[in-house]
Amino acid sequence: MGKSKIYTRKGDEGFTSLVGGKRAPKHSPRIDAYGTVDELNSFIACLHEDTDDAGDREFLYNIQSELFNLGGYLASEEKITVCSINNETVKRIEAEMDKIDSALPPVRSFILPGGCQANAFANICRTVCRRTERVMYQLHSIEKIDANALKYINRLSDYFFLLGRKYNLLKNIDEKVWKKPCI
Repeated sequence: MGKSKIYTRKGDEGFTSLVGGKRAPKHSPRIDAYGTVDELNSFIACLHEDTDDAGDREFLYNIQSELFNLGGYLASEEKITVCSINNETVKRIEAEMDKIDSALPPVRSFILPGGCQANAFANICRTVCRRTERVMYQLHSIEKIDANALKYINRLSDYFFLLGRKYNLLKNIDEKVWKKPCI
């Protein structure tokens, strides 16, 4: 069996195939949803590669796997696949957030992204995750999306916020606090 070609020429007219065979326009909310999940997963790779903590690396790897599964779910025709993100997946990320948050000082002001590179990557992941949530809800207004998938993506953006704060704390870098302009 020879190596398959990466290009098929089937998407040249602005349509792509969903899992199940149905063709969909590349600008559809479903394609936008799983494409944005893929984008988030790629940015998580940048964060993963800039992280030294073995526990964080493993947790990020698990998130990447969960997002890959979520992308497959979103790339499927309705009722073709079942979402693998369940209540336990949501609880697992909440437990990790509680663990991180317990070691952080309380938030007393708006915090700007930055301080160290890992914080910057975490905040890119946070903002792309928020966009992912918006496009998933756009799709949800047309076609039902699993409630746990929506909860998970919501929690995930908060996780990245906390993880970014953690990295500044570990590197003993002061958080960048928003300064209200004088009016």
